[in-house]
Amino acid sequence: MTSSLSSKPIELTVESRAHGWRVDYYLSRLFPNYSRQQFKHAIEQQVVLVNGLPVKSARRLRVNDCIEVRLPKLPERSLPPEDIPLDILHEDNSIVIINKPAGMIVHPGKGNYGGTLAGALQFHFDQLSNAAGKFRPGIVHRLDRDTSGVLVLAKNNQVHAHLSGQFERREVGKEYQAIAWGVFELESDYIETYMRVHPKSREKMQVCRAGGNARDAITFYEVIEQFGRFTHVRLKPHTGRTHQLRVHLQYLGHPIVADRPYGGQAALRHSDLLKSSKARVHETDEPSDCDTLIARQALHAYRLKFCHPESGQSLTFEAPLPKDFQAALNALRQHKKEAS
Repeated sequence: MTSSLSSKPIELTVESRAHGWRVDYYLSRLFPNYSRQQFKHAIEQQVVLVNGLPVKSARRLRVNDCIEVRLPKLPERSLPPEDIPLDILHEDNSIVIINKPAGMIVHPGKGNYGGTLAGALQFHFDQLSNAAGKFRPGIVHRLDRDTSGVLVLAKNNQVHAHLSGQFERREVGKEYQAIAWGVFELESDYIETYMRVHPKSREKMQVCRAGGNARDAITFYEVIEQFGRFTHVRLKPHTGRTHQLRVHLQYLGHPIVADRPYGGQAALRHSDLLKSSKARVHETDEPSDCDTLIARQALHAYRLKFCHPESGQSLTFEAPLPKDFQAALNALRQHKKEAS
């Protein structure tokens, strides 16, 4: 790990949440593209300093410890730039904020190497962080393929570490909007569970008991608008588990509309609005274009709030509801009006 190190070290200040963590574990959480073993080796080679001094991997961190780490250059891997339009909400010398469309994969993997956000970023920007690897330029966090909305990108590794720390410490305010099946019993509430990978499908997650590989998952929800068999809901995740919002609404018995893996059926159609309020449909056949309102999970990352990594200023960015999401809401409102 000591060959081809970055010329400028990344400087980190340990936050209260990481008090007592091993230094190798802490670094592997902030820079997931590098393994914990790689950081152990780097610590042995004394290219990681805590308060200006070399340490051992087992060194337990204290609040306000200062860490300096020089990351190695990752092996070159081909990620061709792609001329894909991006909806850029904001850009400065440190960060880029984009509105990711539904259907776009954030980074290549598992046979999906084209049409990714990572490829588009390679085309549009000369400099982005590489702390997460060549296949994830600038990418600090991610959204599922069919989830639209706000994403923040880092232009250098120092900014990347700062933003990653805010996500790690749960200081980033995240607000999503969704359309879900059914009538919620409460207007607002917290959902607190544990989650793990589904034992029969590695592509899915599930609610489970504590213990083992289970991780806590907390979501606040608030009903925005009720449409009989459907609900427009605001979601604020306190934790950031994979598929957390989708799994939590399924757990409540209100899966997100058109979220097929988690019980929301294949799409929301005009014809669904005309069916009996007691009928929950689960067709798996593909809907016709003229009947379709939304054919992907009705989940949108609406708002992101964090502190600017350079100025410290509190920033809030919003991505307007996409056309298919808005069309579904408009149809639900019209149907509610006609039914009243």
